[in-house]
Amino acid sequence: MSILNQKTLSKKISFQGIGIHTGKKVNIEIKPASPNTGIIFKRVDLKKNNLIVPNYLNVIDTTLCTTIANEYNIKVSTIEHLMGAFYGIGIDNAIVETNSQEMPILDGSARLFVKEIKKAGIKHSDQPIKIIKINRFVELSDGDKLISIDKSNVTSDIEFEIKYNNKLINTQKNKVNILEDNLDDIFNSRTFCLFEDIEKLKKLNLGKGGSLDNAIVIKDKKIMNTEGLRNDKEFVNHKILDCMGDLFLSGYKIIGSIKCSQGGHKLSNELLRKIFSDKKNYSLIEIKGKQLPHSFADYYNLKNSA
Repeated sequence: MSILNQKTLSKKISFQGIGIHTGKKVNIEIKPASPNTGIIFKRVDLKKNNLIVPNYLNVIDTTLCTTIANEYNIKVSTIEHLMGAFYGIGIDNAIVETNSQEMPILDGSARLFVKEIKKAGIKHSDQPIKIIKINRFVELSDGDKLISIDKSNVTSDIEFEIKYNNKLINTQKNKVNILEDNLDDIFNSRTFCLFEDIEKLKKLNLGKGGSLDNAIVIKDKKIMNTEGLRNDKEFVNHKILDCMGDLFLSGYKIIGSIKCSQGGHKLSNELLRKIFSDKKNYSLIEIKGKQLPHSFADYYNLKNSA
């Protein structure tokens, strides 16, 4: 079976945890789904109108997380870590059942999602994947925040930069190729905040479930978590994880080169909206590859479609 065919989980998996913003306990089950299903969230605490598709047009809030809703205003929030795991591993189809309005934060990263998905196994279908190929440069900015995407023959890469007025974080940069690089450091990197921002979160009625068990907290030049950092670029790597998850709200992997400076959920969503606002910006391509290495298969198919 070609690695370019659609994939789902081999069996269902489950997680228990709390929502980092609501502070509520939440149980989720991730179930296998048929080809061409895509990713679907299902609020099992509700009896009707409970299906929500993670699509960029369904994003209703990007304040410190990504929140989606259906036409009945049924919501699911903080979906970006799970969506980033799906994107990085290559899960195309899955049903995510949840009994709450927010995904569990777990340890603040995608590590446990990835671990359990790999443990369950990945099932390949006989249906080819579809990808978005970027055809021309698209960019937008918001003050000193900037994001852009440009066409690329075979790569799906993200180059990210963060700048903080904190001597420990300061400026960090990293670049990853989602198709070819080892993404363990990306998956393992946790959400973070400055100690002085905790009160601001409380005033926004957010961060009710936050703790040193699920977030890195930085106070002056010190990491308050006893274990310290998991990798030397954990801060920017977590932003890349968020970006991956937000980009998967396109519904497909994207072949293109993304550059982002000081962006976040809002800017990533606005980029998708701008890309899809003009059909000249992109092509939707069905990949029909044989048993070839991923980059070679993409190269020949994308080259022939140009």
